[in-house]
Amino acid sequence: MKNNYILIDFENVQPKNLELLRGHPFTLMVFVGANQKSVPFDFAKALQDLGENAGYQKITGNGSNALDFHIAFYMGEIAAKDANAYFHVISRDKGFDPLIVHLRERKIHALRHVDLSEIPFVKISNASSLDQKIEAIVDSLRSRGTARPRKIKTLKGTVNALFMKTLDQDNLEALVDELKRRGHVVLNEQSVSYGPGIARH
Repeated sequence: MKNNYILIDFENVQPKNLELLRGHPFTLMVFVGANQKSVPFDFAKALQDLGENAGYQKITGNGSNALDFHIAFYMGEIAAKDANAYFHVISRDKGFDPLIVHLRERKIHALRHVDLSEIPFVKISNASSLDQKIEAIVDSLRSRGTARPRKIKTLKGTVNALFMKTLDQDNLEALVDELKRRGHVVLNEQSVSYGPGIARH
């Protein structure tokens, strides 16, 4: 199971929906710029309510992309210690994208999101319709790059893990069948390959 690390670029994004993270396993780091003298009360209260797995990193010094470099450093430090790390950078700054691509080429799971609601495990928990569930599964599989499941058994385990292992066998089979019907996966005996909507990412 992946360990989710959420790194918020607070200079760029100030989330108002931290409550979406309640009940999920994660470590949250909020990176605050050197010139940001205060944090809104509602945000501070919501962060406090998340408990000991959430905290701040106040960066030192000013300069172009100073906060971004701090985030990149902590991602590298964590990746060196935790082979199961899955990074979620919350920022509108597309400058993170080359780093995300490089990490994924190194088989380190990482994504950039504009909003917390885009994080796969959050999207999964809020998915009610079949379309929403399939979209969330596809997003997660895309993010895995070359580390996607190659066996049907592993794919089923991955899908069930996304739903916190709450799926019964019939629901799990139905979701995998729907992935196949929509052309997202190709099943051949015990092996899995992926359609262009997933494989090209």
